[in-house]
Amino acid sequence: MIFLFFCGEGCDVLVKASIYTLGCKVNAYESNFIQSLLKNAGYIIVPFGVEADVVIINTCSVTNQSDSKSRKMIRQAIRENPDACIVAMGCFIQANQDISIEGVDIYLGNQDKSKLLKLLDEYFANREEIRQLYTSLGETFENMEISTFDGKTRAFVKIQDGCENFCTYCIIPSVRGKCRSKNPDQVVEEITNLVHHGYLEIVLTGIHTGNYGTDLETNFTSLLKRIDKIPHLGRIRISSIEITELTDEFLAILKNSSLLANHLHIPLQAGSDSVLKAMNRKYDLSYFREKLSRIREIRPDISISTDIIVGFPGESDADFQSTLDFAREMKFSKIHVFPYSKRKNTPAANFPHQVDDREKKNRAKSLIHLSEELEEAYMKKFVGKSMSVLIETSKDGYSYGHTSNYLHVKLKGIYKSDENVLVRFQSVSYPFIFASIESEVDSNVHQGCV
Repeated sequence: MIFLFFCGEGCDVLVKASIYTLGCKVNAYESNFIQSLLKNAGYIIVPFGVEADVVIINTCSVTNQSDSKSRKMIRQAIRENPDACIVAMGCFIQANQDISIEGVDIYLGNQDKSKLLKLLDEYFANREEIRQLYTSLGETFENMEISTFDGKTRAFVKIQDGCENFCTYCIIPSVRGKCRSKNPDQVVEEITNLVHHGYLEIVLTGIHTGNYGTDLETNFTSLLKRIDKIPHLGRIRISSIEITELTDEFLAILKNSSLLANHLHIPLQAGSDSVLKAMNRKYDLSYFREKLSRIREIRPDISISTDIIVGFPGESDADFQSTLDFAREMKFSKIHVFPYSKRKNTPAANFPHQVDDREKKNRAKSLIHLSEELEEAYMKKFVGKSMSVLIETSKDGYSYGHTSNYLHVKLKGIYKSDENVLVRFQSVSYPFIFASIESEVDSNVHQGCV
C-alpha cells in the first residue's frame, strides 16, 4: 500500500496492522495493549502473515534461541510486507541498541511502548527511521491498561516490571531495568473492568511478580488481599513466584482464599546447592523443600510447576543427577526445561567449565522425559474425581480447558468458551486428562475436587 497521509485518529483511510509476539506473558500483555491502542485509533488488526501496512515484532532475548527467533521474525515481516512500516521492539532491541536491520523503520526498546501511536504518526509524517532507545529505563512504571484480552478466556494483567535479582545467567535485569510496580488502585480497577467484560480468570504477571510493591511501600500479599475481594471474579492465577516470596502472609492467603488458583509456578533452576550458589539464587534445596512441604500441608493436591536450567557452567554429572533426584522428590506437576544459554554481559558467560552443547541436549532430554512422567502421575491422581473446568476452545467434537490446578482437560462435546462446567475425570492420555460432563456449575466455583 502507498500511503497518501498518516492514518491516525479520525483518518478516512483504513490501515492494516499486525503484531507478532515472542517470549513471556508480559510481552503478551504489552502486545495486547498496543493492539487496543491501534484499534482505538482506527487501525484494522489482521493476523501476522496477512499483508499489512504496519507490522510490529515484540521481541524476546532471554536466550540465544530467543534472539535468533526475534531476528527471523523481523526479517520475515520485512520480506512479506515490503511496503509496510516495520516496528521492532522489546527485549532483543533493548539488549542490542546498535543493531541495524535493513527494512526496520522504528526501533523501540522497553520504554515508551505506550507512545507507539505518536511514533507511527512521526514516522508517516517524515518517512525517516526512528530509534526510541534508552540505556536507563527510568524509576516509574509505564502504565498500561486493557479491558479485553484478544482471543483468550483468561486475561493477563501486568502489575510489575523489572528485576534486581541479578542471577548470574540472566540478561533480563539489564533489558528490563529496576523493579517498578503499577499503582494498586489501578490494578484493582483494571481487573474489575476485565471481570465486567466477562473474564473469569485473571493471571497476574510481571518480570518479577512477587516483588510487586517494593517501590510503592506495599507488597504482593497486600495486593492479593484487595484483588480477592473483587466481586464476581472467578479465579486468580500467579504467572510465577519465587520460593523466597512465599512468606507466612502469602501462605495464609493460600489457605484462606477461594479464588487463588490451586497452582503455583515456582522456579527451581537447579537441584544442586553448588549450582544454585553459582547462579546467585537466594535459597538452597533444604529451604525449597521445606517451603513446598508447608504449601502441601495447606493444599495437598496443589499443582506445582517449575523452571530448570540444565548445563549451567560447572554443572557436573553428579549435579545433574541431583537435579533429577530432587525434581522427582518434589513431584513437580510440570518442568519447563531450558538448556543454559550463554548471554553476553552476564557473569556466567565468563565462568570456566562451560558444558558442551551435546551434553546440554542430552540432559534436557532426560529432564523432559522426567517431566512427562511426573505430569502423567499427577494427572492420574484425579481419575474418578470431579472438578470444575473453564472451557477455552472447541474443535472436532471436543472442548478443551484447564482446571484451577492446571489440568489440561479434553471433554467430549462442544461447550462455549468461558463456560464453566463440572466434569468427572475418566482417564489420562498425555498431555490430556479425559473427562465427561456432570453438570454446569456456578461461574464462581473453581476450586478443588468433589
